[in-house]
Amino acid sequence: MRYNFTFLLILLSFTVFAQEEAWVYFNAKPNAQLFFNNPLAELSQRALDRRTNQNIALDITDAPLETSYIDQIKASTGIMVMAQSKWLNALHIRGTQANVNALKTLAFVQKIEFADRTLNTTAKKVSETAINQTKKQSKTAIDYAYGNSGNQIQMLNGQVLHQQNYTGEGKIIAVLDDGFLGVNTIQPFENLRNNNKILGGYDYTTRNANFYAGGNHGTSVLSTMGGYKENALIGTAPNASYYLFITEIDALENPLEESLWVEAAEKADALGVDIITTSLGYFNIRDEVRYDHTYSDMNGITNFISRGAETAFSKGILVLASAGNEGIKTEKHIGSPADAVSVLAVGSVTASKVKSGFSSIGPSYDGRIKPDIMAQGTLAVVSDVNGNIGTANGTSFSCPIMAGMVACLWQAFPSKTNKEIRQMILASSDRYSNPDNNYGYGIPNFGTTLSADNFIAETAFSVYPNPVKNTVTFSFLNESNTASVTIYSVLGQKLIEEKINNSNPVLSLQTLQSGLYFYSFDAENLHKTGKIVKQ
Repeated sequence: MRYNFTFLLILLSFTVFAQEEAWVYFNAKPNAQLFFNNPLAELSQRALDRRTNQNIALDITDAPLETSYIDQIKASTGIMVMAQSKWLNALHIRGTQANVNALKTLAFVQKIEFADRTLNTTAKKVSETAINQTKKQSKTAIDYAYGNSGNQIQMLNGQVLHQQNYTGEGKIIAVLDDGFLGVNTIQPFENLRNNNKILGGYDYTTRNANFYAGGNHGTSVLSTMGGYKENALIGTAPNASYYLFITEIDALENPLEESLWVEAAEKADALGVDIITTSLGYFNIRDEVRYDHTYSDMNGITNFISRGAETAFSKGILVLASAGNEGIKTEKHIGSPADAVSVLAVGSVTASKVKSGFSSIGPSYDGRIKPDIMAQGTLAVVSDVNGNIGTANGTSFSCPIMAGMVACLWQAFPSKTNKEIRQMILASSDRYSNPDNNYGYGIPNFGTTLSADNFIAETAFSVYPNPVKNTVTFSFLNESNTASVTIYSVLGQKLIEEKINNSNPVLSLQTLQSGLYFYSFDAENLHKTGKIVKQ
């Protein structure tokens, strides 16, 4: 479901008698070694470079699906293959319950998972243990004529990065949405077209190479990042490059859309993108109630799309997702893939930094802080399919506004990993020391009123991951290579005191019970204190 608070979707019922949506998971990839012998057959050089730069090894999830398995599934009685995922080693299929269950007799089938979970009678519930395991060069200053779009950038202090000429150049963003009508013709995207910044795309919903099709929601989403119309709308990353993927089917809400999303994310990975931004989310507004998710599914590991998003992050991609627009509804919680552990779920605030009433809240079902961060989503300045500049409401727009700034930040810090960039953003946010489930960690500060150098100084220290499972990293830039870290209980009892250094800034917390702790960090001319949540 695309998140746009400005209008209601007309949901069309789409059912085929006795047909079920399901995923069939395979138990092997017998020809995976062929991939490891020649990874360029599956991944671009840029995708391999991204892994190398972040010390991410190729693994079995990168290898393609076994084609002989796919062929046998396609040849099975009454089965239609709708989508596929190499990361999850699975196919999205459609067929009668009996025909789907018949696939269990195939030796290479690991399991069948129906989208209607009442049919998964032999499936094991996700255990609390499984849930818990997932927690874990100077530039010439440029002044941009932002027009009315200035507030949504300046709220994030993004103009500082722009003034240092960090405008997303060299970073690639994949946008997964419902369509991009007008992007190939209207004025606000001339800058992208004239500079060959639209690298390509695909319509997964129709299996068509024409991605300037579908709906208009993606057009407005893209405009908040890549739009450029002086004195009216300047996007947060006007010089980034973009891939445009259509995965959302406006005319229906069906589990297939989640599988198409994962398929597009895998293609984005193969093409070497840096950032995925998606203003789509899935919860409980299906055409068929039996396919609805429940709040208990929002634990980051149950839903197909969330597992795909988490895998994308493991490949070195930074993933951002709209938190959702359910804040005024009975069920107010964030949907998927915003519930995924490493996804930056972006909520919405007004121009005066007050939470938008419609913005979905946390926590995730397993108790993690969600949303993660906030940006302007009330009266966000966007372009429509005719090139007219207006405003729209929704986390659909706060998310890409944030994604564009992330691209600018990563351009400024090209050697940082996606994990480090993510932590820098959280650490710069105005509620980092006291997060809640309305604002998350708050509104990030992507610079200061002086220079990007001050931003570097402010974010030279970070603690991640937080919450932490077993080990925590204290990343710091300091003339001294060593530091002292002390961990205290909430009652002030000293529990751990150790020396760390820049070459190995990791501290083990395995001896601590789950709960809240305080840390004190001391290095030369650098003293920091804060909270750590042990899972």
